[in-house]
Amino acid sequence: MLGLKLATDPRWADIASKDMAEILTDHAYCEQKAASSAISFIVAYPDKDDLVQAMTELCREEMMHFQMVHAHILERGLSLGKQRRDDYVIRINAFFAKGVTKHERLVQDLLIAALIEARSCERFRVLSVHIADEGLATFYRDLMASEANHYAMFLRFARKYGHRDEVDRQWQALLEFEAEVMAELGREGLIHG
Repeated sequence: MLGLKLATDPRWADIASKDMAEILTDHAYCEQKAASSAISFIVAYPDKDDLVQAMTELCREEMMHFQMVHAHILERGLSLGKQRRDDYVIRINAFFAKGVTKHERLVQDLLIAALIEARSCERFRVLSVHIADEGLATFYRDLMASEANHYAMFLRFARKYGHRDEVDRQWQALLEFEAEVMAELGREGLIHG
């Protein structure tokens, strides 16, 4: 369903589970950045009422997810920690050429957001199946559905605001590029790394 070209090796869950403080901190900041991205869409495209409404709801949901991750951090006697550099998102954001129209950039940003949500969904599935901590496994299983819905929503908006054939071509190219990025970065104990 997600269309990802390179699946996460299940052994990644072993790497992630060796330092749950790191994965939880990274996850918390991913949720915070997702909320910030939703706000950025609102600020950049206030004339797109359906997008504004959807991003308002998304921001609220992502901050609720942040709060839930933070609660798991506190339950383990940990603290949030510092935000880590997200090389995955940096690389994905560099895929599309600069110097496009604002409307073209909207479609590109929606595709990037869809991809990040798709990879998060896939990583949460891996965690839900392969980590020993039943509480966290259930937590990630529950979040997986939200991420899948977010992925579908962003892709739907990209197809609505762009020309379907061109959007689908860009989506496939982005998925191919993302597989290359994951082959290089996908073994770290981070949500996208």
